[in-house]
Order: sequence, then structure tokens, then C-alpha cells
Amino acid sequence: MKIISWNVNGIRAILKKGFFDFVKKENPDILCLQETKASPEQVNVNLSDYKFIFWNSAEKKGYSGTVVFSKIKPLSVSYGMALAQHDSEGRVITLELKNFFLVNVYTPNSKRGLLRLSYRQKWDEDFQNYLKYLKRMKPVIVCGDFNVAHKEIDLKNPNSNHQNAGFTDEEREGFTKLLEDGFIDTFREFEKGPGHYTWWSYMFHARERDIGWRIDYFIASKYLRKQLKNAFILKKIMGSDHCPVGLVLK
Repeated sequence: MKIISWNVNGIRAILKKGFFDFVKKENPDILCLQETKASPEQVNVNLSDYKFIFWNSAEKKGYSGTVVFSKIKPLSVSYGMALAQHDSEGRVITLELKNFFLVNVYTPNSKRGLLRLSYRQKWDEDFQNYLKYLKRMKPVIVCGDFNVAHKEIDLKNPNSNHQNAGFTDEEREGFTKLLEDGFIDTFREFEKGPGHYTWWSYMFHARERDIGWRIDYFIASKYLRKQLKNAFILKKIMGSDHCPVGLVLK
């Protein structure tokens, strides 16, 4: 099974930037998108191979949002975390499949000046509790934009970005706690070195210079470690300030 996750930074824009060719070439079984910035009636996404499509759009127009395209019929689907303080922004979709839950997540950004850091910390705590609830039933895979570079090797310039949004001690600790709660960072099962990024600023030609951050992940229950065949970053795929990431299961 091949799953791909991508923060598209606006699904209506990405459709005009080679999106359909990308899906045809990569041909994932399940495609999870974040930051769609649209509701389904605003978008004509003709992906005939994907019979099962699940949208979670934000109440605020043109903001946040997630969607999942699947060739596989899930046993069940849920939206959000059943917490009103978090669920108006369309950030979580959960598919129950035969052998695991798949969670598509777009984690809140702490924003410039860390204006939303306290909310982000509450989100991290509640999201971890939500995953604990799921794990009591079956293993869990979570994919999406986590809006945090976990370790210093996960961004080009850690020293100058320390305590900036996405690389605060608090956000990094939140991700550490998630992993300590029985998850593995699947990409690091296959690649231990630095220089692997999934997001680049639009400023200062950052992508051309490969001055990036790794903030998009697939994490999985440790129980699934033996099922991992590959985890990868498709850094050459353009169209968004993020690139797609993927996971292949045996």
C-alpha cells in the first residue's frame, strides 16, 4: 500500500500546476492533502480512480482544511477530534482501515511572534490524547503537516531559527512526547542524515538554495515497524511551498 501526503497550500491553485499528472505518475492508494483552503463545491477534482473522497473544510472560507482521496473503502470515517475548540478549522480526518487507522492532520502554526503558541501546545496535548484513544483499538498511522522541525538536522539553519514558530522548544517537545508515546518517525527508519526538507520559504530563493525545513511526516505505531517498506520525500515536485511525502507498506 502506498500513501502520499501533501500540503498543497490551496487545492484550487495546485490543480493548475501539474497536480493530475503527479497523481497519475505516483498512483498512490490513498492521497492525503492539507491546507486545501476550499470546500468541495468550489473544486472540480476529477480523479476517477479514487472512489472514496472525504473533505473536512474550515468554517472560515479559504483557510486550512484537509481532504483524503482513497481507492480503498474505509470501514469508517470521522472528522476532527470531537473537541469544539479545535474542530472548526477542518484539520483532522481519520479513516479506519482493516489493519490500522489513518489520520490526516494539518497541525496549527504557532504564527509569527508565537501568537498562537499556547493554543498550539493545547492542540498537541489533545491530539496526542486522541491518538491514544485510537491506539487502544488498532495501530495508527498519522500523516500531514505537523508544523515543527523536530531535530536540528530537520532544518537548514537551526541556530538562527531557535524559538521561531516551528522550532520552539515547546513544539519540539510536543513532537518528542508523541514519539515517546509509541510512534516512530518513519522517514528516519530509512534515512538518518541531514539535508532532507519538505518546506521552503517563498522568500530569498530558499527552495533554489535548498534552505528548508522538514515539517511534513508520516509517523506510525511501533507495532507497524516491520510493515514499513519505504518512506520518502518527493522534493522535486513543485506547485506548493511544501513537497509531497510518502509511505509504502508491505
